[in-house]
Amino acid sequence: MIKPNALCPDLKLPLVEGGDWELKDQNPEHFTMMIFYRGLHCPVCKKYLEALEKKLSDFKDRGVDVVAISMDTEKRAKISTEKWDIKNVPVAYSMTEAIARDWGLYISKAIKDEEPEVFSEPALFLVRPDKTLYSASIQTMPFARPQFDDLLKSIDFINEKNYPARGGK
Repeated sequence: MIKPNALCPDLKLPLVEGGDWELKDQNPEHFTMMIFYRGLHCPVCKKYLEALEKKLSDFKDRGVDVVAISMDTEKRAKISTEKWDIKNVPVAYSMTEAIARDWGLYISKAIKDEEPEVFSEPALFLVRPDKTLYSASIQTMPFARPQFDDLLKSIDFINEKNYPARGGK
């Protein structure tokens, strides 16, 4: 588990739109928001990332860069970006189980034919520009994820009050 204020492991993954996304190359004003999602098979992920699409400019206005990450193959990730309304959300794919575990994500095995054999459960990380963890929400199920309006209000509060990361003891 990565503790708040600790350096996050670097992460480099291919992007559906081409090129690679690498944490060490991110230079946001305030945070990089990394959204780990279950994959193409997950209707809750579809709904969640489509909600993100509608709020993407609000995050950018607050100095937050965003990426959505899954263990999906390139083919499955491309289908997601084609079928879901997420044309502006950067989507990274091919995260390995080892990388998911390095980030403290929960891993599940398929229970339906349309699911990949193994995939990570959802999580959301806010990472500071210095690549230290500010906050993490790690789920064991697809439900009850942080809501984007709540996150936006929290980011406003954090930035206005210079609120420190909590839970790092």
